Amino acid sequence: MFRTGPSGRPTGTTADDAYLRELGYEPVLTRRMGSFGNFAISFSVISVLSGCMTLYGFGLITGGPAVMLWGWITVGFMVMLVGLGLAEVTSAYPTSGALYYMAEQLGGRRWGWYTGWLNLLGLLGAIAGIDYGAALFISAFADLQWGFEATPGSTMLIFLCVLLLHAALNLRGVRVVSVLNSISVWWHLAGVAVIVGVLVVVPSHHQSPSFVFGHFANETGWDNPLYVAAIGLLLAQYTFSGYDASAHLSEETTNAQVAASRGIVRAIWVSWVAGFVLLAGLTFAIKDYATVQGAAVPPAQIFLDAVGTSGAKALLLIVIVAQLFCGNAETAAASRMAFAFSRDGALPGSAWWRHVDPRTGTPNRAVWLAVTAAAVLALPSLYSPTAYAAVTAINVLGITPAYAIPIYLRIRYRRKFRPGPWNLGRWGVAIGSIAVLWVVFVTVLFCLPQTRPDTGLFSVTTFNYAPLALAVALALAWLWWRIAGRHDYKVPVHAYDHGRSIELEQEIV
Repeated sequence: MFRTGPSGRPTGTTADDAYLRELGYEPVLTRRMGSFGNFAISFSVISVLSGCMTLYGFGLITGGPAVMLWGWITVGFMVMLVGLGLAEVTSAYPTSGALYYMAEQLGGRRWGWYTGWLNLLGLLGAIAGIDYGAALFISAFADLQWGFEATPGSTMLIFLCVLLLHAALNLRGVRVVSVLNSISVWWHLAGVAVIVGVLVVVPSHHQSPSFVFGHFANETGWDNPLYVAAIGLLLAQYTFSGYDASAHLSEETTNAQVAASRGIVRAIWVSWVAGFVLLAGLTFAIKDYATVQGAAVPPAQIFLDAVGTSGAKALLLIVIVAQLFCGNAETAAASRMAFAFSRDGALPGSAWWRHVDPRTGTPNRAVWLAVTAAAVLALPSLYSPTAYAAVTAINVLGITPAYAIPIYLRIRYRRKFRPGPWNLGRWGVAIGSIAVLWVVFVTVLFCLPQTRPDTGLFSVTTFNYAPLALAVALALAWLWWRIAGRHDYKVPVHAYDHGRSIELEQEIV
């Protein structure tokens, strides 16, 4: 038996599977994730203890405390608008393919194709950024504990071990992923409370509010303070990414049309509050700005100055565990995207990658694809000290435009769009329009050079290769479309009126 909602339509797992069939897909993944678990995966991927911590040093030189704090407030508000717009479209199209399926249904095959490639690039860049950041913090802990001297090679080795850990956990099935994400929520919230509480109570000296909210620092080599401040927004924009995880796990979520949309919005606003508290707590506790700025892992230096070696190790462990939770959740989201994209014939070797393990209900080969591609994206970190910031920019450049495309198409084809049960009503077009404009701004912004070369116009050590990675991905997408995609890529058509008088639409290219 299953229940019916106010409209008389079935609710629960049976209704979710029935609606998925109307969208054109036969359910093959295991639907064991509830509303809290769906929120938890996006909250875990955003992970203020990952994004804020790993790019804190970047923020210290690109505008300093003033840009970090006010930038967090500004970016958080704009991301909330993007999240609201995306949540509305997610409610209408709750599939593992998420963004590209939405774009396909609203705009046609080419829109879906390129949105999918952008989304996949962003998700893979996120795994690389999160897990490499965790490797940096593990190295800092090892230094305090055993005097371990980190090198690019040793950090890369730790990074690969973290990737293998996340692959192993994801191969266990969505139930394990869901449980870990639920634990992750409380770990993150308690972790922020503990870290900030310790940094408020223990140190005898704190910076003034005027320093925390007004000090501007610039070590980029660029002279224009507006340009430097704009680049400094990367810390917040990178952290506020990955909330599409709720949409990618919708085929494994009950009451997906509502739960996935709520998961996106809740993950953003809870992270907005928690991240502000964390950044403020860290910045108030800075003892010597120059020392922290020059440290390999600036938050570790803040901990060391504030609470000593033993306390710093304890706080670092809190951060490291949170980052491991974050990387595990992002691996789940990216693997579901790879599975869905290959299910629709978009990837080379799609028949291989779309395989689902019959025992765990997990797309295990897609998991291995995700972690392997993330490892490749992080390889330039062996040769360039600025490559990590570029990896995080890849995440922003790939995934943020992919968020905006379904919102733009929802506005452009508003008469065609059929809202789901979670929607913005008459505010949908206005909120969506502002969201799209913001995405255009940050996409252009993070293609720009982040650090000025010491001599000439180009330097290997300062080059922002994120736009190059974006261009290569789009070029490969175009090439594969010409070779096979236009023949093999087939997204199911949608029964728009949900099973009454079925109207099918198929765009022929």
